[in-house]
Amino acid sequence: MKLVLFDCDGTLIDSAGLIHETMSRTFAQFAKPEPTFADTKAIIGLTLDIAIARMQGKEHADGEDVEMMAYYKSLFAVVRKDLDFKEPLFPGIRELIDEIGPRDSLLIGAVTGKSRRGLNLVMETHGFDRYFVVGRTADDCPSKPHPAMVTECCDETGMKPADTLVIGDAIYDMQMAKAAGAKALGVSWGYASVDELKQAGADAVVHHPSEILAHIG
Repeated sequence: MKLVLFDCDGTLIDSAGLIHETMSRTFAQFAKPEPTFADTKAIIGLTLDIAIARMQGKEHADGEDVEMMAYYKSLFAVVRKDLDFKEPLFPGIRELIDEIGPRDSLLIGAVTGKSRRGLNLVMETHGFDRYFVVGRTADDCPSKPHPAMVTECCDETGMKPADTLVIGDAIYDMQMAKAAGAKALGVSWGYASVDELKQAGADAVVHHPSEILAHIG
């Protein structure tokens, strides 16, 4: 039996456009310099308060960052509806999940900087809730790269970190996996480069979802 934990943004779904538009509106509301798209991509995967702080060159969130986080959360669904933004699956993800979802030898879960509500929406929208048996979000655990998301999923499913594979597109995913004692598999279609993923501890990097099958066994 193996536990496979997927990051969400940048790994399962392409949400960078939606995140960036919402972040830009949030920064404008608080009279902050507008972040670049590269700035936004660099923080995807972190919990929201930490992400907003990092985009301003701060290591830790302060009171204003918490206010910005609350505003961002209130705006996210509005932006999605106003501009008809989508969070599409990356090509090949649906086929991968449909292939591995029914396997009795695997347990599948999600570890994400999204809110619980956001993760549930993704799972329900794409019909993955019937396959994913465990998940941890920004509402449940400290921000990546803290290992809690992984270790709590292991505890809930009765699996050991050594039998767990974390799949993600961000350096924080790789660092989180290693901190938890799990294997780390990077994906190149997300928001970090192959070199960045390897430097962060990726045991391997794949370039298409179909290549993940070889690492699951």
